[in-house]
Amino acid sequence: MKIDLIVIGRMKKGAMYDLCEDYKKRIQWNLKVIECESKFTDPTVAQKDEEQLILSNLKNDAIIVVLDERGNGLRSLDFAKTIENFQNSGESYMQFVIGGSDGLTEAIRDRANLLLSFGQQTWPHMMARMMLLEQVYRAQQILKNHPYHRE
Repeated sequence: MKIDLIVIGRMKKGAMYDLCEDYKKRIQWNLKVIECESKFTDPTVAQKDEEQLILSNLKNDAIIVVLDERGNGLRSLDFAKTIENFQNSGESYMQFVIGGSDGLTEAIRDRANLLLSFGQQTWPHMMARMMLLEQVYRAQQILKNHPYHRE
């Protein structure tokens, strides 16, 4: 499985950076993190610029999963099963999208094969990145029947 995380913002060194790096090392799938950053400070202009940065990185042969508050909240087992179902249907490339602090545009949501939510709370996008990396790692371990995930 090839997986891209297309994310807005650059992770700064620190505890969260270290945790993300640890999960990236643990993930055995081909993983790439694509950090996009707008140079604009006006929220409306920045969001439109972020839209273009994200859309330019989306590939037509990938399953697009967008993290969005309107999305489905999946249990870890269901998330792993979703990845497995994509694999079983011949898909081998997934791209996950995490927007910036001003959210994502409709154009990006329209490209999604799946809208995914980490619950009803609002999470900082850097924390959402760390949580997504952990869930990808957990899904990998679930699919390998590894005891990392316990019910």
